[in-house]
Amino acid sequence: MKGMKERVAMVTGSGQGIGAAIARRLCEGGAKVVLNDVDQARASAVEGELRAAGYEVSSFVGDISQTEVADAAIAYAVETFGTFDILVNNAGIAKDAYLTKMTDEMFDDVIRVNLKSQFLLARAATRVMMEKRYGRIVNVASRAWLGGAGQVNYSASKGGVVSLTRTLALESGRYQITTNAVAPGLIDTPLFRALRPDHQERMEKTVPVQRVGKPEEVADAVAFFADDDSGYINGQVLYVCGGRSVGAY
Repeated sequence: MKGMKERVAMVTGSGQGIGAAIARRLCEGGAKVVLNDVDQARASAVEGELRAAGYEVSSFVGDISQTEVADAAIAYAVETFGTFDILVNNAGIAKDAYLTKMTDEMFDDVIRVNLKSQFLLARAATRVMMEKRYGRIVNVASRAWLGGAGQVNYSASKGGVVSLTRTLALESGRYQITTNAVAPGLIDTPLFRALRPDHQERMEKTVPVQRVGKPEEVADAVAFFADDDSGYINGQVLYVCGGRSVGAY
C-alpha cells in the first residue's frame, strides 16, 4: 500500500472506540486528520494522544447530522489543512427496542445520526473532491444491515448506508472518487462492554471465529479503502465480523 501521505482526512465519531482507532490508523498511514465528535472532552483527549505521538490532527466538534454543521466541518478541514481527500463516515448511535415498543423519536434519531449525517458529509465532501478529481469516501455500515431483532431503526439506517454507498460509487466514480463501506460485526467497544457479561458471552458464541473483533481490525479495513492504491475498488462492502455475516444471526 502506498499509504496516505499528505492526504487530508476526516473521521466522524472519532472521540472513542472504532472512530478513534480509525483516526490513529490513518495518521499512521501519513494522513493529516480532522477528528469529529459531539463531545468536546472526548475529541480533545484523542487529539492530545495523537499530537503527543507526533501526528498532525485537529478537531471539529459538532453534530454533523445538521446540514450547516456538516458543511462547516468540511470547510474547516479545507481551511485547516488546505485541501480534503478522505471522508470516513463513522458516527453512529443505537436505540434498540422491539417494533411495538419503538417510538418515533427513537427511529428518527438513529436514522438522522447514522444515515443522514453520511449523506450530508458526502455531499459537502464530493463538491471539494470533484474539483481535484480525487477522493475516498468510506462509510461505516454494520453487519446488522442484514437484519437484527430489536433493531428495526439501526438495521434500516445501516441498510441505507449500504445503498447510499453503492449509489455514490455510481455517481462519483467518473471524478476518481471511490465510495466503499466497511460493515463491522461484534467489536470490543464501550457499547459492547456495557452489556451484561452473560450477554457478551452468548453473543461471542454466534461468531464463527469465537471472539469479538478489535477496533483496530475495523480501522485496517477502512485504511485499505482510503489508500491511494484502492482506486479501482468502488461500491463494495467489506465485512469485518469474524464470519458472522454468513449465518443467520
